[in-house]
Amino acid sequence: MNAPTTVARATPGFAAGIAFLRRSGRGVPIVLLHGIGSNAQSFVPLIGALPEDADIIAWNAPGYANSEMLAPSKPAPCDYAAALTQFLDALALKHIILGGHSLGCLFAGSFTAQNPSRVAALALLSPALGYRVAPGEPLPPAVQARIDEIEALGPQAFADKRAARLVNGPERKPLVFAAVRDGMAAVNVAGYAHAVNALAAGDLIADCARITAPTVVAIGAKDVITPPANGRAAYGALPNALGYHEIADAGHALPLENPAAVASHITQLIELAHD
Repeated sequence: MNAPTTVARATPGFAAGIAFLRRSGRGVPIVLLHGIGSNAQSFVPLIGALPEDADIIAWNAPGYANSEMLAPSKPAPCDYAAALTQFLDALALKHIILGGHSLGCLFAGSFTAQNPSRVAALALLSPALGYRVAPGEPLPPAVQARIDEIEALGPQAFADKRAARLVNGPERKPLVFAAVRDGMAAVNVAGYAHAVNALAAGDLIADCARITAPTVVAIGAKDVITPPANGRAAYGALPNALGYHEIADAGHALPLENPAAVASHITQLIELAHD
């Protein structure tokens, strides 16, 4: 698959300390939250695959791109959810369709559980479940290693080492692989460390149990980062589960590897939100 690098009419913006891309349209806005080694650009192919008249916003999480850092030194998903609340308020968006990818699912789950009236429907893509580390407890060694490695190597070498695992068959998808690698190489080390702490603190399963919005879960069938078992676990915890989908020949970089398949499931949510 050849991932496009631009989308017609998608323009950058800045609100409440958050940098974002928006393709203005009509209807219930779709807000997309990227993963830990990525940024808003990772959703460009998905934006292009969604209906042309849809209003779509992809944020750069706090500490990513030009977005401001969060104040806590070790934030949890609820801190990113609070930043999302301020962001949506600044844009006067009271009712949205929310989508998260990977770590973004932890932020989306936290926000939706806390703000049920604001989310018309939810999409969890390649969901990270979190490690349920209590405040003040040390990070698990494998999680701490993420911070140690990026600090030692720097973002570019870190991306060169890790990016291929996110794509199923990177040699067959050179533009997808390049997009994943470039997004990872662009991370802010301090922002990435914040996000690692949020990953450690997260508990998506607990949040899913509190989510009343109709929710779809989609995951790459070949995902080795957040494997299909993660998606099935999240889906099984949802009170209002709308559909579980494993996408063939896709790994963790699902919105880049098969944006058309992801768009079809989000379009289902658009239709539901407009009923």
